[in-house]
Amino acid sequence: MQELFSLLGTSSLLQSIKMETYDASKIENKMIKQEKSEYNSESIKVLGGVDAVRARPSMYIGNTSSRGLHHLVFEVVDNSIDEAMMGCCTEIMTVIHKDGSVSVIDNGRGIPVDEMPAYKKSALEIVMTVLHAGGKFDKKAYQVSGGLHGVGVSVVNALSEKMTVEVKRDRKTYSQSYSRGKPTGEVIITGEAEGTGTKVSFLPDKEIFETTEFDFELLTNRMRELAFLNTRLRISIKDERTGNENTFQYENGIKTFVEYLNSKKSVLHPIIHFNKEKKGLGLEIAMQYNESYAESVYSFVNNISTTEGGTHMMGFKAALTRTLNNYAEKNKVSEIKFSSEDAREGLTAIISAKIPEPQFEGQTKTRLGNSEVKGLVESMVSTQLSEFLEENPAHARAIIEKITNAAQSREAAKKARELTRRKNALDGSSLPGKLSDCSNRDPAKCEIYIVEGDSAGGSARQGRDRMFQAILPLKGKILNVEKARLNKIFSNQQITTLVAAIGAGIGDEFSINKARYHSIIIMTDADVDGAHIRTLLLTFFFRYARQLIEAGYVYIAQPPLYKITQNQKSQYVYNDEKLKELLKETGEKGVAIQRYKGLGEMNPKQLWETTMNPENRTLLKVTIEDAIEADRLFDILMGSRVEPRKEFIEQHAAEVQNLDV
Repeated sequence: MQELFSLLGTSSLLQSIKMETYDASKIENKMIKQEKSEYNSESIKVLGGVDAVRARPSMYIGNTSSRGLHHLVFEVVDNSIDEAMMGCCTEIMTVIHKDGSVSVIDNGRGIPVDEMPAYKKSALEIVMTVLHAGGKFDKKAYQVSGGLHGVGVSVVNALSEKMTVEVKRDRKTYSQSYSRGKPTGEVIITGEAEGTGTKVSFLPDKEIFETTEFDFELLTNRMRELAFLNTRLRISIKDERTGNENTFQYENGIKTFVEYLNSKKSVLHPIIHFNKEKKGLGLEIAMQYNESYAESVYSFVNNISTTEGGTHMMGFKAALTRTLNNYAEKNKVSEIKFSSEDAREGLTAIISAKIPEPQFEGQTKTRLGNSEVKGLVESMVSTQLSEFLEENPAHARAIIEKITNAAQSREAAKKARELTRRKNALDGSSLPGKLSDCSNRDPAKCEIYIVEGDSAGGSARQGRDRMFQAILPLKGKILNVEKARLNKIFSNQQITTLVAAIGAGIGDEFSINKARYHSIIIMTDADVDGAHIRTLLLTFFFRYARQLIEAGYVYIAQPPLYKITQNQKSQYVYNDEKLKELLKETGEKGVAIQRYKGLGEMNPKQLWETTMNPENRTLLKVTIEDAIEADRLFDILMGSRVEPRKEFIEQHAAEVQNLDV
C-alpha cells in the first residue's frame, strides 16, 4: 500500500498540478434573470483588427504552451456560456476529434449572419475575423458576459490552422471556413435547420503552439466547473481519440460544487447557501467548514475564475471575519480576536458574482477591480451569515470552536517563529549551515537544488557550477503539511531550513520578491522514497508557497534511470520505454546495464553531465493548470482521513507501473 501511495499519489498530484518538460538551457539565469432581446447584426460593434495576434500570441492567450492551447477551447466555450447566462442556451458539447481539432456546439441563438452595412460583410465574418467585434459592448444583446474583457473567438481563429463555423438561424444552416484568421470563402447556406445554435470547429496551428495535444482531463475539469456555476445547464465533453466522455448537469449548482470539494472531508455543518441581488450585482455563495487546516475558497465573476481575487473577495473576507468576531463577542463563546486567516481555516467556499460591467485587472481576467463591489458583497455576506449563525446556534458553536483553535495555533506559530528567528533560521541574516550557496547574487540567474540525503548532496555539491547553483541536502522526509498547522511547521527543522534557504518566508510573511533563487529544483531518487519526498515537498509548496509555483520557479530534476555500455561506449537512459528501444536496436549483445536507484550512485561528474548541466539536462516545470482539482487531490492523498485515500488507490491502482523501482 505504501508503494502504491507513493507512486500513484505522486503521479496523480503531478497530473493535477501539471508538468511541462523544459530544455533547461533555455531557462534564463443561474444567474441574474434577464429578458431576451434582439440579437442581429446591429448588436455587433467593431473595435479593432487581428493583425498582431499571430505575431505576438502570448499577449492574447498568456503563452503558447499547454495553457495557451487550452485557453482556445475556453474562449469558445465562454461564448456559449454567455448564451446560457442570457437564458438562451441549455446544452453545450465539446468534442476532441481524432485529428486533434476541437468542436464546441451549443443550442443558443446562433451568431448573426446578416450583412453589416458599414462593412458590407456578414456579421458572422466580422465576429470571426475582427478583434473586439461582438455583441457584448452595448449591454443589449448580453447584460452579463464573461467574454467582455477578452479577445474572444477571433483570436482563436487567428491562431488556428483552420476553422469552420456553422450557424443555425431562421430555419437555415450557414457556414464559413477560415485559415489562420482569414476567410477561405463567403458565408454560404448549407441546408435547412431546426432550432438555433452555433458550432465552432478549429485545429490549433502547429506553427504557433509548442504542443497541440489536448488534455481531456483538464478540459473535463473546466466543463464540470462551468456546470456547477450554471445551474441546470447540461455540458458534455467527448474524446473521439479514446472514446471517453462525460456529461455534467447540476440542479443545485454551487451547493453541489461545495459538496464535491468536501466529499472526502469531515464537515462541521450543513452548507450555507444564498443567492441575492443588490444594485445590479448578482451574488451566489455556498460555504461549509470542515476539519482540515487548508482553506479552499474560490471566486468567479461571470463564470471567469478570478484566481487573484479582487474586490468581491475583499468584501467576502472582511464580512466573514467581522461577522464571526461579532457573533463570538455577542454570545460570549470566545474571547479571542479572530484574524482573516483564522476565519478561513478549513473553509470551503464558492463565490460567484454576476456583474454587468466587470473591470478586470489585466488581460488574463484573474482579479476584479470594480470598487463598488466590495461594499455590496460585504453587506450581503454579513446579513446572510449573521442570520445563519443566529438561527443555528449548535452549528455556530462548531464553527467558532474551529476558528478559535486556529487562532490559538496562530499564536503558537507566532511564538515558534520568533523562537526560530532568534536562532537565526528565518531572519535572512544567517543561512542554514547545510546550504552550499552560489556566488551570484542575482536571483534571476540563480538556482537551488533541493537534494535527498547527504550522499547525493555531496555529489551535487562537487559536481555543480558554483557560480549559479546552490545545493541544499534534506535528510529524510519532511513534515506532511497537509496534516499540520503552522505551529507544527515552524517546529520542523527541515522546513525551517528550506524556508530560510529560499528566503521568501512563509504564511502571512511570504513575499515572492524576497526569493533568493528563481529556479528551485527538486532532485530526489528514482524510487518509492524519492517519490514520497517529492510529493511532500510539492505539498509544502502548493499549500504555503504557491506563488513560487505560479511564478514558474519550481522544477523537478530528471536524473537518468540507466547507464548502458556497449563496445566501451556509454549513454544514459531516462525511462523504461527508451531502454526497451535501445535494447531492441542493439540486440542486447554485449550490453552492460547499470540501474541507478539513487543519486548517490552517480559520481559528481556523472551527476553534472546528466542532471545538472544546463546544456544537457531536462527539467519538468511545475505549473498549476487546475488549482481546484489539485486542491482536492492534495486533500485526498495527503490529508488526515485514510478512507478517501484508500478508495482512491484502489480505484486507480491498475494505472501504476514499475512497482519494482
